[in-house]
Amino acid sequence: MSSDHALEKFAESVYLEDTTGENFIENVIHTQNLPSILAKLSPRDRILEFGYGEGTITAPLVERGYSVEIVEGSEKLCEAARARFGDKVVVHHSLFEEFKPAQPYDAALALHVLEHVDEPRAAIAAMASCLTPEGRIVGVVPNAQSLHRQLAVMIGLQSKPDDLSPRDHAVGHQRVYSLDQFASDFEACGLEIEERFGYFVKIVPNSMMREWSPDLLRALTDISGELPPHLLANIGVVARRRRQA
Repeated sequence: MSSDHALEKFAESVYLEDTTGENFIENVIHTQNLPSILAKLSPRDRILEFGYGEGTITAPLVERGYSVEIVEGSEKLCEAARARFGDKVVVHHSLFEEFKPAQPYDAALALHVLEHVDEPRAAIAAMASCLTPEGRIVGVVPNAQSLHRQLAVMIGLQSKPDDLSPRDHAVGHQRVYSLDQFASDFEACGLEIEERFGYFVKIVPNSMMREWSPDLLRALTDISGELPPHLLANIGVVARRRRQA
């Protein structure tokens, strides 16, 4: 988002009003996959969450007793987070690139935010600067090579897998990554990749999944481990500062 007005308009449309009517799909998927994200963290970690959205990830982190702070560029979403969680969560109103922590964090969560920002490498570098020397970033983005995008090319709905769809534009995506491209952005910021992963088997766009049951969405998330990460709808990395030789 290139301006405060655009950011607030996006936050209100996509998260506070859910104008696509499809947020529940993503919320079911990401909630079902959350245990695998938490397995990459320590229960004692101080976590910095970049972006709030609807609090889909924040709520279970708080319920599990994690120390959680949020960095969010939208004042409206900051207000929503404070209203929901009160003093259980510290909320910082700041652009990612401008945030300066009072003390470092053990882990940073960048879950579905780097496809939105103007300069993803600048954002990643800022995230890394918030961590302890042993700290880790867990990043997740939509996958350009997802089965549903490859099928869209095969049947002529888009020319390339990484073309932005109408939904991409509606929810503020500026790019979609392949897994290699995503990892390379972290490596360009002086980080090393500890793990690559993916989740959710997707063969049709969200607009065709509105009537699907939550049980089916959860099953398509759970079966993700049976397929290579680069074919799944969401791709991720766990990254840390490069170790000195």
